[in-house]
Amino acid sequence: MNEIFLILQLILIYSSILVAYRIFGKIGLFAMNIICTIFANIEVLVLVDAFGIEQTLGNIIFSSTYLVTDILSENEGKKEASKAVWIGVLTSIMMLIISQYWFLYTPSGNDWAMPALKTIFSTTPRLMLASLLGYIISQRFDVWLYHKWWDFTTKKTGNSKAFLWLRNNGSTMISQLVNTIVFTLTAFAGTYNVKLLLSIMLSSYIIYFITSLFDTPFVYLARKLKTSGKIPE
Repeated sequence: MNEIFLILQLILIYSSILVAYRIFGKIGLFAMNIICTIFANIEVLVLVDAFGIEQTLGNIIFSSTYLVTDILSENEGKKEASKAVWIGVLTSIMMLIISQYWFLYTPSGNDWAMPALKTIFSTTPRLMLASLLGYIISQRFDVWLYHKWWDFTTKKTGNSKAFLWLRNNGSTMISQLVNTIVFTLTAFAGTYNVKLLLSIMLSSYIIYFITSLFDTPFVYLARKLKTSGKIPE
């Protein structure tokens, strides 16, 4: 059932991003970016077997942050897409600080939650720092590359609306590769051998590659909503 749940989760998250954009405009995208960033930092701790690959749940929800920045790049401009990236960075930093601050408290004798929180969050600082580093580098690169592709296709065709699929996939797939390399090396170098590190990179990137292809129709739908005047300012 894992395969079915992953597909349904992908559809749910991508659709929710589109709904948030339709109702709240770019503010809705900023909010979804925060939500996805928080859950991705938690889900990255969960490993599942699906499609013959051992993977983290965080791969699915983290990929949705690229959908957010691509929609913003396409419809709202490079400045707004960059703003979403820095909002995501702030979210990750605050989550890291607050989750570690919890452990300074002495729980009461009736507390039952602290042991569970320690089990989950005491192991996350390196993973969250790795995720943060990968997020900053890859997302900034994604926004930059998206507009480089856009400038290139506009210059070649004279039509700024053409080749949306190319700038969407061309930027996201390369940026996801950058993120995969940065995150895996930062999070697991010295913990696993080179063969396993390469295996983690490959399995992660396969998931990112597929999710990148899947988000293209949603970017087209977002642009159609924008051009038809259905997105609030």
